[in-house]
Amino acid sequence: MNLRVSTFCIVYLAFSLFAFSQQKFTLSGTVLEVSSNETMIGVTIGFPDIGTGVTTNEYGFYSITLPEGEYQIQINYLGFQNQVQKINLAEDIKLNFLMVEEVEQLEEVILTDNNGKLDIRKPQMSVNTLAIETIKKIPVIFGEADVIRSILLLPGVTNAGEGASGYNVRGGAVDQNLILLDEATIFNSSHLFGFFSVFNPDAIKDIKLYKGGIPARYGGRVSSVLDIFQKEGNSKKLGIKGGIGAIASRLLVEGPIKKNQAAFLIGGRASYAHLFLPLFDNDNTVYFYDLNTKLNYKLNANNNIFLSGYFGRDVFGISDSFVNTYGNAVGNFRWNHLFSDKLFSNLSLIYSDYYYGLKLDFVGFNWNSGIQNFNVKYDLKHYLNDKFQINYGINTIYYQFNPGEIEPSNLNSGILEEQLMQKYANEFAAYVDVAHTISDALSLGYGLRFSYFNRLGQDELNVYENDNPVDFNTALQIYQEAKPIRTIRSGRNKSLARFNTLEPRISLSYILNQNSSFKASYIRLAQYLHLISNTNSPTPLDVWTPSGPFIKPQLLDQYALGYFKNISEGEYALETEVFYKDLQNRIDYIDGANLIANEAIEQVILNGKARAYGLELLLRKNEGRFQGWLAYTLSKSEQKTPGRNFGETGINSGKWYNTPYDKTHDFSLYASYELNTKWSFNTNFVYQTGQPTNYPIGQFEFQGVTVPYYGFRNQERLPNYHRIDVSATMTPTKNLNKKLKGEWVFSIYNIYNRKNAASISFSRNQDTNMNEALRTAIFGIVPAVTYNFKF
Repeated sequence: MNLRVSTFCIVYLAFSLFAFSQQKFTLSGTVLEVSSNETMIGVTIGFPDIGTGVTTNEYGFYSITLPEGEYQIQINYLGFQNQVQKINLAEDIKLNFLMVEEVEQLEEVILTDNNGKLDIRKPQMSVNTLAIETIKKIPVIFGEADVIRSILLLPGVTNAGEGASGYNVRGGAVDQNLILLDEATIFNSSHLFGFFSVFNPDAIKDIKLYKGGIPARYGGRVSSVLDIFQKEGNSKKLGIKGGIGAIASRLLVEGPIKKNQAAFLIGGRASYAHLFLPLFDNDNTVYFYDLNTKLNYKLNANNNIFLSGYFGRDVFGISDSFVNTYGNAVGNFRWNHLFSDKLFSNLSLIYSDYYYGLKLDFVGFNWNSGIQNFNVKYDLKHYLNDKFQINYGINTIYYQFNPGEIEPSNLNSGILEEQLMQKYANEFAAYVDVAHTISDALSLGYGLRFSYFNRLGQDELNVYENDNPVDFNTALQIYQEAKPIRTIRSGRNKSLARFNTLEPRISLSYILNQNSSFKASYIRLAQYLHLISNTNSPTPLDVWTPSGPFIKPQLLDQYALGYFKNISEGEYALETEVFYKDLQNRIDYIDGANLIANEAIEQVILNGKARAYGLELLLRKNEGRFQGWLAYTLSKSEQKTPGRNFGETGINSGKWYNTPYDKTHDFSLYASYELNTKWSFNTNFVYQTGQPTNYPIGQFEFQGVTVPYYGFRNQERLPNYHRIDVSATMTPTKNLNKKLKGEWVFSIYNIYNRKNAASISFSRNQDTNMNEALRTAIFGIVPAVTYNFKF
């Protein structure tokens, strides 16, 4: 008996000692920028002795649980001084870090200690980030720093050309990109029809573009996610910055409401080129303006609240007879709560509105349309230990679609007021996302998103024979609009159609050696909204419509493989990826489709499919006076809309055809050289395969009129696109000891004056009576000067 008791005591004591020796504690806190108390996203808190670490989330918070012991911590972030600190982790510790911006020395302008080193261990792939300071250096048209123009220099990202709105990612359409500003959806990212983006660079803190491997917390679009966060405001001191350019100027003011506890930010931009038009006897109008605002308040150590907003408008008018006005308005209230040092939560209440309207005095009516949504999100991040993190949450979005409202502009116009059928929908989603380190070599990211879309009732809905809103005329071999056999009325509390989708996400990283890794990912995404547009680039008149009885949601499966390598201790980084995208239910339009003010848009739509595949290469130089990157994409993007049965031809005879945004080759080069603290130089070169288009392949005479006819869709291409941009930034040395600091930016867009074709049209020369092609180019060479300041 005594032997048994003694044995038990020994075993118990040994187990207790083992358990005690394995006791774990949590290190958590927030990383802040020392001069402003601005929280910092994506800062690496590394533990080099044990080969693990963690990065800060969207609100600067981090948490990691490790066995008891002494550790050396390294805190790294691009453009900031590295920090090294030792801690004794014998209890739970809350530790905040203050980061100091890297100071450039006159004789040596170098980023040290591999701040730009590629993270080869994380399973996350197909993601690009750009520092806002890099964006401000990139030469762009009119000299105005531009977020959207900058991401076009990354692999897999293109657009429809100069003056085109939006962007295309890996062969996807513009409407397939989810653009978030402080979590609020931006439906149109462009000012002045694509010449500027809606994002004020002075107000932006962080930019991240997901092209693949998209985490389960994101959904609703099938091509990419552009996640942008605004600055929170300086809670230490008042600061003012801005810029004066040839076309537009900007001003931003930030400062404390209550020092170290509450802060505000307000920034505005406006263009003013239209003010000079009267000097040339031109009474047209074209301008934009926008406003960014943000308030933050730290209630206590565990609670923070944020209130942010954006409002922007574009106005384009021809005399007073035609005025086009459009823009976004968003607002967001967020509450961060820390349940414990391992559990972080965020509640968001979000409003988003996109308005587009026309004033048409010459025909006597005004046109108003738009889309609104109200979004409630609740997200939690659970830092269980250094090997396992789980994120989960829910969100629900209520949509209201206004396809168009016509109202008379005056009492004598003779126009009757009319409201096109408004549409309503609700989208719900729940997700779980896991980051799991299996071993020193293998890391996984996996998750599942469940999305549910409910198309709500509306005042009237057409009913068609055999539920088929599009007829096929076998005699003429063309598609035609079907005639409704009746209409039904349903209240908004009824459901017209319901869709639900399980969206699995998985990615992995396998470490080959200390400098290289192999990564792979698979994602499924669902998109329930569609942009009704038959142009290569969105216009303010394009209409968003929800999935419903006749329009199915788009479903995407994307596969990606990649090889990632740090070269010369991180001085260079190489990223290579191949991808394949398979898309179901991509809408296309019958020939001759009328999309504007169409009450029954389902009568001109057919559901098809699309695919895209390609290779992406990105080589970065991260250190030294000379920095930059080289990006190349080889890809194919195609669409197919076969007949619904053997008797129908489908679109393009049911064959695959190039999408309007297919670019076989896309090459871009960006380079930056710091000569000294006074002068820096930047350049970029862009080369792209010409955009697909249609040229006439013949003509015939009908009643004395020459009529061209065309072959298969998008068989031809515009000439290849290329240009070089350069800029030089001069920072006066007297800035060093002054509160007011300024810099001059001299830039030249398209330095060799390439006349890149925006379109090619055909007409008959009246003198020679011969057909000829006419190239339309938007820009040649464009010099610009901008003065930036801050104090």
